[in-house]
Amino acid sequence: MQYIGINHDGGTWVAALNGSRVFPLASVTDFWADAAGWQDKALAIIADAAAGRDSADFTEVPLVPAAARVICVGLNYRAHAAEGSYKDQDLPPYPTLFGRWTASLSVGQVPVPVPGGEAGLDWEGEVAAYIGKRVESANEATAADAVFGYSTFNDLTARRAQKLTSQWTLGKNGDFTGPLGPLVSRDEVGDLRDGLQVRTRVNGTEVQNGNTRDMIFSVPAIIALISETFTLHPGDVIATGTPEGVGYARTPQWLLQAGDTVEVEIERLGTLVTPIGEPSLRARA
Repeated sequence: MQYIGINHDGGTWVAALNGSRVFPLASVTDFWADAAGWQDKALAIIADAAAGRDSADFTEVPLVPAAARVICVGLNYRAHAAEGSYKDQDLPPYPTLFGRWTASLSVGQVPVPVPGGEAGLDWEGEVAAYIGKRVESANEATAADAVFGYSTFNDLTARRAQKLTSQWTLGKNGDFTGPLGPLVSRDEVGDLRDGLQVRTRVNGTEVQNGNTRDMIFSVPAIIALISETFTLHPGDVIATGTPEGVGYARTPQWLLQAGDTVEVEIERLGTLVTPIGEPSLRARA
């Protein structure tokens, strides 16, 4: 099953997606209060074709609750760690975690402005995992069962701002810099440890080609670690890291400019397309 967020009935709703047909299910709050239950209901709802509407009838928005935590994992692919901070060092014993605010999230086809003072934005194609049930002090087995589904994600990064200090928050929260694709339920995706191909293209040129088997820390391990310190809730998101091939590590550096188009294509999850726009687009924020 695939899901998207939509503006509907005066608020943000979650809808089932079946081809180009959209089936509104519930407000984002009600959906995440019982995600598994809504998955069962969605199967019955999409069986009634008359209940669906054309996707052009809706404005798509992130299906993440406003109060959700978006926890990102840095340097979680061996090859990417080697091209970055751990080029000549042993791999870290724990994942590097940082937060995104939900206000930075967006969806496919929404132009993303280059922040002022930046030479451009960097791409980071990755898989996002969505928490479907409350997780507190979990082991890896129970953490794995807490995943509701996955989507494509592009952790677009303002590198100048990111590197001003040892903390990455500023460079990882630019306006609209966290586009998400449709959520695909876990039963259709499987275990990331079995391997999904992750590809990123800029203006049609492939810049990243990795596989989730290269992850240093698995999604269950990450969730279990986080849940030791704070409780995860339905609708929280784990952005699982990016493969090698980012722009800042190239010689010369290659960063996204206004007019560029970046695509993140992930096996079983689809392709997320994001145009890069002018700084003036920040007026939408």
